[in-house]
Amino acid sequence: MDEMMVQGEISSRIYTIRGEQVMLDRDLAAIYKVETKVLNQAVKRNIKRFPSDFMFQLNDAEKNELVTKCDRFKTLKHSSVNPYAFTEQGVYMLATVLKSDVAIEVNIAIMRTFTKLREFSKHYNALAKKIIEVERKSDRQYKELTKALDELIEESKAAQSKTIGFIQPEQ
Repeated sequence: MDEMMVQGEISSRIYTIRGEQVMLDRDLAAIYKVETKVLNQAVKRNIKRFPSDFMFQLNDAEKNELVTKCDRFKTLKHSSVNPYAFTEQGVYMLATVLKSDVAIEVNIAIMRTFTKLREFSKHYNALAKKIIEVERKSDRQYKELTKALDELIEESKAAQSKTIGFIQPEQ
């Protein structure tokens, strides 16, 4: 299994829903090379391993948003069953439920992908903070420059209004 291809495929299938990074049952099933129905049956047989912070079912609005944003989910549009979303911990738990060699390899790749996403997120957040800091500093410098220019303009106007030379009194 080509790890870079798998990680690229995995990272493109991680969504943020309800503020959580999740993977959908149908994507996990495709990656694990099992039917979605088989994956969900395995989960239901072991439901105690999947509390709500490991797995949740999308509501109609969330499903409709997915269908609207992603062409590959068009088949969900008329489905009577909403997909399940698995958090990172839920994906870990799937490793204990799905025990094939493919599941083991895929699970390792998924864990590495989540780790890389966390690392990227840390670097991204640090970069965002630096950009905000530079913007604030630049904004402060811009205000100081504007104030100095306004003062120079005022001084220039005042200097121009002063008469230079002698004024003869009127007789």
